[in-house]
Amino acid sequence: MDTTQNGSVTTIRNIDSLCTVAEIEGCDFSRFSDRPRPLNMERQRSCDERSLSELSVGLSPHPSYRNTDLSFRFVDHFDGAFSPGRRSGFNTPRSQNGFEPHPMVAEAWEALRRSLVYFRGRPVGTIAALEESDEKLNYDQVFVRDFVPSALAFLMNGEPEIVKNFLLKTLRLQSWEKKIDRFQLGEGVMPASFKVLHDPVRNTETIMADFGESAIGRVAPVDSGFWWIILLRAYTKSTGDSSLAEMPECQKGMRLIMSLCLSEGFDTFPTLLCADGCSMIDRRMGVYGYPIEIQALFFMALRCALILLKQDAEGKEFVERIAKRLHALSFHMRSYFWLDLKQLNDIYRYKTEEYSHTAVNKFNIMPDSLPEWIFDFMPKHGGYFIGNVGPSNMDFRWFCLGNCIAILSSLATPEQSTAIMDLIESRWEELVGEMPLKVCYPAIESHEWRIVTGCDPKNTRWSYHNGGSWPVLLWLLTAACIKTGRPQIARRAIELAESRLLKDSWPEYYDGKLGRYIGKQARKSQTWSIAGYLVAKMMLEDPSHLGMVSLEDDKHIKPLLKRSASWTF
Repeated sequence: MDTTQNGSVTTIRNIDSLCTVAEIEGCDFSRFSDRPRPLNMERQRSCDERSLSELSVGLSPHPSYRNTDLSFRFVDHFDGAFSPGRRSGFNTPRSQNGFEPHPMVAEAWEALRRSLVYFRGRPVGTIAALEESDEKLNYDQVFVRDFVPSALAFLMNGEPEIVKNFLLKTLRLQSWEKKIDRFQLGEGVMPASFKVLHDPVRNTETIMADFGESAIGRVAPVDSGFWWIILLRAYTKSTGDSSLAEMPECQKGMRLIMSLCLSEGFDTFPTLLCADGCSMIDRRMGVYGYPIEIQALFFMALRCALILLKQDAEGKEFVERIAKRLHALSFHMRSYFWLDLKQLNDIYRYKTEEYSHTAVNKFNIMPDSLPEWIFDFMPKHGGYFIGNVGPSNMDFRWFCLGNCIAILSSLATPEQSTAIMDLIESRWEELVGEMPLKVCYPAIESHEWRIVTGCDPKNTRWSYHNGGSWPVLLWLLTAACIKTGRPQIARRAIELAESRLLKDSWPEYYDGKLGRYIGKQARKSQTWSIAGYLVAKMMLEDPSHLGMVSLEDDKHIKPLLKRSASWTF
């Protein structure tokens, strides 16, 4: 398919190199099992993989429960079978032990199923928001990052076919030739989103993908490829079906993504250099450089790829490069992005203009650049990965997604993971407030806001990405809480969400220091707000689901380098 916009400014051509994927997309999916084999998983124990042979373990969508200290004892599951080509039947979920689930669960599932997008009779994703509007912008499209919580919800409910369709369809989109203003993007770039176009006259359907050429700010999504690999591993772990990941096309797709990220350049850091707007923080927010969200996702995608890639003639080289990068990246992040009370005091006493490899202040950070808020925000016990580190720059803001992914991927050491949870408990009002969960803290204001955001009215203080509260982050917090053995924190956050989310019609985000107000430009019926709640509920009620999104610490990737005396944790 050829698509031309604005006089050939944007050209996308479908390359027919993935014929095997096309054949698979046309096969009868009914032959695949809808019910993965059960996984026995003890509380606080995540699924750790060392080889592809261990990926045959699956998760049960209808688990039986042992006595644990998790207080939730009811199960949300559905009797209605899902069939491609039509909206599935829906029955109110029932509890296996007599307790009725929260009424929000039934409403959430009904809304999630209404958001499904079909292509040639098969579900291929969920739209960003169901809310009807005169100016829909791109909320009627399927976003790669937005679909992840929806995919996890369907996997946990024993409906893997939707996820498989999505993975195959986005894989085909990756193979398109991508040109923006006569410039060709990297071969491995995954789309930010795609839209199914219906032609009622010709009775045909086509897909239009956005690789950044239509995005606000025209920024290509760096995180889409990472989320795709992470979701492929979640699908494999959930279903026990490694055949999808082992397909030559999926192997090639992963290698293309890895080749983009592992390419050599002038950078002296193992972190990934990124522009503003290339991730969930998709507006200018002063995160240009090495944002924690991208580094944590990068780390997790590297680990997932290391598990999924075959060590054949083509894959062996990538496996070796990934292992080397993980060594350097884990050392760098655990050392230089980590902040606790001791490290803050060390920075406060830094000397500057130090030269040579023996320098203590390696990035030439000026102590006067420390913001005033950080001294009151940092608790006696606790710590977190700061937002960014680069030459003469430390962004001390807290970013939720990056810290939660750091825990789930084991980028954070066990001690650091515990410290992050301690920080959340100590600073509950600031980071959670009345609606979970702050995307970042604190907000930037006044003159700094004008400079950093370019006077973006959507990112005024305590709104949208500038300190807004995003319900979708609930599933990430819940997963991190379960992994660190702190389910009570997740339970408290879920109860807060249940007090308002349905009543407020599932907003995209909330405004205000405490997240008290529905976002001034927030779309309602936001799909990932709905899915994030469902994933959090199902994960808390059955902690074995954590295995889909959690990786245990791998002793082999721990750095062999020695740290300077000033960097301790």
